[in-house]
Amino acid sequence: MNYLAHIYLSKDDDLLKIGNFAADSIKGKSFLKYPERMRTGITLHRAIDTYTDSHPIVRESVSRLFPKYSHYSTVIVDILYDHYLAKNWNDFHPQPLSEYVNEFYTLLENQYSILPKRVQSFLPVMTEHNWLLSYATIDGIGKILYQMNIRTKRRSDMHLAVYDLQKFYSEFEKEFRTFFEDLETYVEDLLPTLLSHENLP
Repeated sequence: MNYLAHIYLSKDDDLLKIGNFAADSIKGKSFLKYPERMRTGITLHRAIDTYTDSHPIVRESVSRLFPKYSHYSTVIVDILYDHYLAKNWNDFHPQPLSEYVNEFYTLLENQYSILPKRVQSFLPVMTEHNWLLSYATIDGIGKILYQMNIRTKRRSDMHLAVYDLQKFYSEFEKEFRTFFEDLETYVEDLLPTLLSHENLP
């Protein structure tokens, strides 16, 4: 899953959200320097990624793209699934998406000093272009995929995946909804265990 899903699955816990959001930018022993609840968020992020990558429905989505995009297909599916979460946000959360993401940006700005340097570096661009809200439209997803293609030095052709999204729109949406229901249940079951291990030696 991509940024929006990781934030949403952290419920209303600020440091859990930050850890879950920033986990990909935290490597090796640097994990230990962050606040404990943030470390729990990092652990949750990694568990979500492992569960997602092994889920048969996600693999079905990935297999549809694999002939064109090879190993980049999993990254593309993560982004496409965030589109369906954003587009159907009212089905998952009572707060309007625009308000939700603005509050999250404010949280990151208020906690700027504890963010990994990589997150600090892309935060201004993220907020300026409102990445999280842009996921809700096909045009927004197209821009994200275009930027991802540039980041891969144009080797991935990820910008073309917006056409696959349009061609197989209903198929991807059905797969997202079925998978995301399973993922929410998985996180609901896992999170109490993760939280119970905080402060233990």
